[in-house]
Amino acid sequence: MKIDKSSPIPKYHQLKEIIREMVEQEELKEGEMIPSERELCERFGISRMTVRQAVMELVNEGVLYREQGRGTFVAARKVQQPTARLTSFTQDMRERGMEPSSEVLEVEVEGAGPLVARRLGVEEGERVIRLRRLRLADGEPMALETSHLLYEVAKGVLGRDLAGRSLYEELSAAGVEISRAEQSYEAVPVSEEEAALLGVEPGSAALLIERVTYDAGERPFEYVRSTYRGDRYRITATLTPGDKVWRPPH
Repeated sequence: MKIDKSSPIPKYHQLKEIIREMVEQEELKEGEMIPSERELCERFGISRMTVRQAVMELVNEGVLYREQGRGTFVAARKVQQPTARLTSFTQDMRERGMEPSSEVLEVEVEGAGPLVARRLGVEEGERVIRLRRLRLADGEPMALETSHLLYEVAKGVLGRDLAGRSLYEELSAAGVEISRAEQSYEAVPVSEEEAALLGVEPGSAALLIERVTYDAGERPFEYVRSTYRGDRYRITATLTPGDKVWRPPH
């Protein structure tokens, strides 16, 4: 791998993709320090400013991370979730060869506030179950999740082990049939409380996922807000052509 100095592609971008490939091919492994700026300059015959720009972009993308006074290291691979499938956190992690677990922070029966009532299509004050959990993968924090469930639909899960099992598995065992969900995504910074639970710095980038889940009767029964660590999670999508035949731009 080398930099093509005659190419119209900027040298920093070429270096960025070289380092990315080294990470993907595990020539540079998770937690391993990458070569120093001086080593990269000498190896590829480029300036220090070019190296810094390439490395900084990879840090911003979560491929690498920096430790003050130590150097730059390869970050943990991000878990990818296809957008077209409705799966539980437990199923997602198992499919990726990771061991899911949870810490139950709160389980309360309360009256629905304005936002929850609106999302679930009920009157304010309607009884709901609020379940707040820290979701982990291989023992490392991945997300902070707060679920609001209609009491009459989900009361069968109360008293169950929601730290060791999937909520959706428990709901299915209680006779709830899930038909579909509507989900949205938003980039957000984490608060101080969220940062302490997720093991990141306050203000770090995170992905807020909001979902409303429907039962077989098309009734919304769950509203959930999940804050995922931006350095460990990625959303992917498969795109297909619409009614018109897609052609590449000229």
